[in-house]
Formats: sequence, C-alpha cells, structure tokens
Amino acid sequence: MSLLALTRTAAIVALTAVLAGDGLPAQSEKGLAARYPGDRGIARDPAVLFAEDFEEGSIEAIVRRWTEASNKDGAVLALTSGGPSGSGRCMQMTATLGKNTGGHLYRRLPREEDRLYARFYVRFAEDAPYIHHFVTLGGYRPATNWPQGGAGERPRGDDRITVGIEPHGDGGALAAPGAWTFYAYWQEMKISADGRYWGNAIRSERPAMVPRGRWQCVEVMLKLNSSPDRADGELALWLDGIPTYRIAQGVPRTSWTGMGFRTGELGQPFEGFRWRNSTDLKLNFFWLLHYVTENAARQNNVANPPAVNRVWFDDIVVATEYIGPKTGIRQ
Repeated sequence: MSLLALTRTAAIVALTAVLAGDGLPAQSEKGLAARYPGDRGIARDPAVLFAEDFEEGSIEAIVRRWTEASNKDGAVLALTSGGPSGSGRCMQMTATLGKNTGGHLYRRLPREEDRLYARFYVRFAEDAPYIHHFVTLGGYRPATNWPQGGAGERPRGDDRITVGIEPHGDGGALAAPGAWTFYAYWQEMKISADGRYWGNAIRSERPAMVPRGRWQCVEVMLKLNSSPDRADGELALWLDGIPTYRIAQGVPRTSWTGMGFRTGELGQPFEGFRWRNSTDLKLNFFWLLHYVTENAARQNNVANPPAVNRVWFDDIVVATEYIGPKTGIRQ
C-alpha cells in the first residue's frame, strides 16, 4: 500500500472514530421528539428550554414569548399557513433591500448550559438569493435581553461565544443560497487579511447545499469545552435527522485562515474548540435571524440581487438533549 493510501486510510479511521463519539447520535437513534408525537407536550420536557410552533396568538403575542424582536415598520414578520406538516401556521420573515435588512426573534434562555441543541424547520423561497447572516446560538456574559454586537472583533474568552448556522456562497462558487456552514466567533478564531476578526466559516469539503422551495429540518449542537485548558468543545449538524457535520478535536481539516477551514478525509488534525477560558461563560441565547444585505450579493459576485427575500420558520425547540425531527412529517 502506498504512503498516500495509508495516510488516507488513517484519516478515514480517525474521522470515523470522531463521528462515533459522544454527542452525535447514530441515524437510527431517536431524540426527544420521538417521545412527543407531533411535538405535542414537548415544551414541558425537563430537557427543553424553549419551544415555539407559532400556532397561538397574534404577531404581538408571539413576540412577547420571545425576549426581543426586530420587525421594522411591521413589514418583516408575518404569520402564514402551510407549515412543514402541510397545515398550521409558520413565521415568514421578509427582507426588502433599500427598506430593511430583514429581522429577528431573540430568546434569552431561562437557564445557562454547557451544551445546547437547537432544532428548527426552515423553507427558503424558490428564488432565494445569497444572504448575510442566519440563525445563531451562543452565550454572553453577562446574559442580555438583546443580541450583542462585536462583528470584526475577537472575543476575550470570558465574554461571548456566537455560532451561526447559515447558507454560505463561497464567493459565488456555490449556487444560491449556498451550503450550510457554521460561522463562529470565539477566543481562538483566526485573524482575517484586513486585520479584523470576522467569523470563521467552517463546513465539510462536501458541501450540504441549502434547498429552495421545501421544508428542511435543521438541528445544531454546540458543546463548550469542559475546562479552560481543554479543547474538547464541539459543533454538530443534522439535516432532516441525518448526521451531516461534526467538528471536534482530531477531525482532519484544511488550512485554517481568517476565512475558516473545511473538514474532510485528509488534512492535519483539528486542534479542537477551546471556546472559553472561564467556565463562567455559558450558553444562554437562541437567535432566529434573517439578515440580508447588498454586500452579501457583492461578496458572491451578484450584480442585481432580488429586492424581496423571504424565508419561513417553524417548530423550534432548544434543549439540552438531541431533539430529532418532528414526528408525523415526511422527510
């Protein structure tokens, strides 16, 4: 066997070992949702910190269930019919270039945790363009009732962690809206060429493309490092209940720059996530965000992006255990 073949085999073995590790259930395993058909009663499970299905109340009543909202001129948030199950209500968010940059619903969680799972259903419009930023979870110290800033700045390690799961166009190389990508700010992120610290984009070398015109179940797991001196933090992604990405210490990675890195079968072992240098920093928020700007189009070499950009959300659950897809929905 050649040296290249041996290296490739070793990398595959290492990747397989990581995928089998703690935190990422096998495809056949069931999550919290399996105990609650149609998600009925799931909000009362002790592991659940927050749940929202948009079935009850007006926009104003729904906003009150969250901690903070952005709905400029009342033109961003709207309730529509036709959720993932084909019936019921869902939340439409509309971004209109020249008038707004979209909007959000932000939830400060009732308690702080070292590991969170966040599941949501999302449907992008048939003509969905490239966007700027999307759904985010993380932690602020101290916890706040609103999403903080910090773009272009590296966290200290005891103040904040933010991880978005968002479509990324890779400079226009990937068809809009792009591939599911983690966009992370933490104390050991790399510096960009302009001397600023922009979020590091992390995904597999085999991109998981974001579909248009259909519902998809997205679930993210963010696990903090267990102590300041350990790099045992993790990220994981499931799409429609299928394990898709897991980034943890030892996974082979490409070169790591201020743009981030990709994981694959070959490369050097990832050093791991040392998200924090103080265990006082914990995870405490979930941010349902749809942020669209003209700059997102320019970054992906699009000259005339559509003015109106819509996305739909439904069946959100944030918990301390793997959740899994809602039962009764054909994937």
